[in-house]
Amino acid sequence: VQLQASGGGLVQAGGSLRLSCAASGRTFSRYDVGWFRQAPGKEREVVATLSWNGGNTAYADSVEGRFTVSRNIAKTTVVLQMNNLKPEDTAVYYCGARDVAGRRYDYWGQGTQVTVSS
Repeated sequence: VQLQASGGGLVQAGGSLRLSCAASGRTFSRYDVGWFRQAPGKEREVVATLSWNGGNTAYADSVEGRFTVSRNIAKTTVVLQMNNLKPEDTAVYYCGARDVAGRRYDYWGQGTQVTVSS
């Protein structure tokens, strides 16, 4: 599966952004999907995950209650809705996919920059 991430940008603190991860070649019906981010000088961290069946989500403590991950009915796009953004959310965001039987995220989209100004 090939992934295309989009939706990043510059926003003021307290604002919102919506990131999209579009699948090509296949749908997400057999893949867990995760959103990750990497800030300058820091390691990549997981932000939110969505299970292959769409039934389970998980969030990093730092974004719980502010970010929501979801999938469209066609299972071709996974969205990360980010509300009440904070300057510490500034990072390059990546979407990744993991085969339902896999252990690692083997498929990655290109990063999209999110910058939150104070």
